[in-house]
Amino acid sequence: MNKKTRVPLFHIAKRSTLPWYHAWAIRGGALILALLVCAGVTAILTGENAFLLYVTMVKGSFGSVRKIWVLLQNIAMLLCVSLAVTPAFRMRCWNLGGEGQVLVGGLASVLVMTFLSPYLPNGLLILVMLLASILAGAVWAGIPAIFKAQWNTNETLFTLMMNYVAMQLVAFYIAYRFPKGTGTMGVVNGDTRAGWLPYLLGQQYLLNILIVALLTGLVYAYLRYSKHGYEIAVVGESERTARYVGINVKRVIIRTMLLSGAICGLAGFLLVSGTDHSLSTTSAGGRGFTAVMVSWLAKFNPIWMIFTSFLLVFLGKGASEIASQFRLNESFGDILTGIILFFIIGSEFFIQYKILLTRSAEKEEKDHV
Repeated sequence: MNKKTRVPLFHIAKRSTLPWYHAWAIRGGALILALLVCAGVTAILTGENAFLLYVTMVKGSFGSVRKIWVLLQNIAMLLCVSLAVTPAFRMRCWNLGGEGQVLVGGLASVLVMTFLSPYLPNGLLILVMLLASILAGAVWAGIPAIFKAQWNTNETLFTLMMNYVAMQLVAFYIAYRFPKGTGTMGVVNGDTRAGWLPYLLGQQYLLNILIVALLTGLVYAYLRYSKHGYEIAVVGESERTARYVGINVKRVIIRTMLLSGAICGLAGFLLVSGTDHSLSTTSAGGRGFTAVMVSWLAKFNPIWMIFTSFLLVFLGKGASEIASQFRLNESFGDILTGIILFFIIGSEFFIQYKILLTRSAEKEEKDHV
């Protein structure tokens, strides 16, 4: 007897390219569904009113003028690091070293601020800090880039390991400079404010935000309209094709990674000179890793990265506010954030693929024939 072949009930098929508004409708639906699930989890586990939790999340970011400026600053810093890693990601060169590149950029700023402030006027000091940070970040990304281009080493592991080297360099400098301290640097040049970016219209973070806004436009234009951006896209699609059309793949890899590291160095400069006026091993705040999600969710589009950066920063601030206001374990806020991100990331599957009943899938295949 012939056994009947068991046919699966569902069939997964790749979608044709969706219009952008359909894709964002799917993402919006996923976000609404995530909020409903969070409401149910909240009610079951804590007995708290889910609506009040969401109001608290909004207040955590928009509850005062100060909170709004801090939110915008955090968005700008996350966006800056995301812009940094995006050129490399579009080339399919996975730069996971943003964290370390930000730290060495910040360390370069601190060294210049500490040792050259007595000898340089403030404007020139800030310029030297900026150049030193950009150079340090570029060098830190250039090392794995050269190994990748020359010997095809794994850039993912290489850049990841460079993060830990950068952290130890910062820790060593703090221990060397302040051997009897608590492992923190404290505010640098707090008495003279030498090397601090000036306040613009009375706001500490406005200059940082404007610099990152300008950088967003520049990176967008670079990737979309420049010859270098075209070469990055071609190398990302196929290195073999890139070589066939005469593109020097090794040069593109090194150049793009240098650019990526330079922008991370700029982020380190902004954190030291415009935000914290100090440095620690945690100054990057995990942005080098969060930037991977920001860039990927935005499909490597710098404009859409503004919105994904806002979403992730807003969720983080809201989770912290919930834990504080309701005296819940901080992990509970992280659980809510994780649920929302799970649905948002999962929505990308439904943008790329569709689930059909097997008979419907067979009918579609016949229609295409």
